[in-house]
Amino acid sequence: MAVDPFSRKEWYDLRAPTVFETRIAGKTLVNRSQGTKNAVDYLKSRVFEVSLGDLNKDEEQAFRKFKLQVSDVAGRNCLTSFHSMDITTDKLRSLIKKWQTLIEASVEVKTSDGYLLRLFAIGFTKRHAGQVKSTTYAQSSQVRLIRKKMVEIMTNEVQSSTMREVLQKFIPESIGREIEKACHSIYPLQNVLIRKCKLIKAPKVDAQKLLESHGSLEDTGSKIKGEFKEPEVQAEV
Repeated sequence: MAVDPFSRKEWYDLRAPTVFETRIAGKTLVNRSQGTKNAVDYLKSRVFEVSLGDLNKDEEQAFRKFKLQVSDVAGRNCLTSFHSMDITTDKLRSLIKKWQTLIEASVEVKTSDGYLLRLFAIGFTKRHAGQVKSTTYAQSSQVRLIRKKMVEIMTNEVQSSTMREVLQKFIPESIGREIEKACHSIYPLQNVLIRKCKLIKAPKVDAQKLLESHGSLEDTGSKIKGEFKEPEVQAEV
């Protein structure tokens, strides 16, 4: 008689940091602890991709994706931390059009609390006020100046902030707006955003700081309609 493999598994909640509105981002399965095999060891370092639209309950932000990594486990809660950030392919393709210049820049920079990040910025030229000409191509010298300014602003914004503050800047795209303002005198830009961010190196996990970044474990964020029910164990499959 075959035993249902799900009878050996347990459900754990995935808890997102308090910087996001939704506290429980999802659930994950793992085999129960047995003998020398500890369930916690199999949960740590798991990476989950979640849409910002789901994390903040705002469909307009759904084009931005966050990857969260399990750093520690407290009871039935997986405490996650930032792993990487990206935007969806359809959003990126919707921005690329004819008759404009695409400008990209990347930089590696360390936050004030020791996280080494690699950021990628993207921006597009737009028409000057009252421009009649249909094309908005920037000269190579202007592109170099804009790229230099992008790197400078990303470095300043990240170096002066903690990891939590950097995440808070990603959500409203405040770094992109700063780049637009700073580059307006060189060439007007539009749709400037941090399209990707990778965590290259993180400091050693501090259990106390991790718990602080998650607040109260009783806090579940906004209530989800209907309670989650663990599926019944089947005797046979």
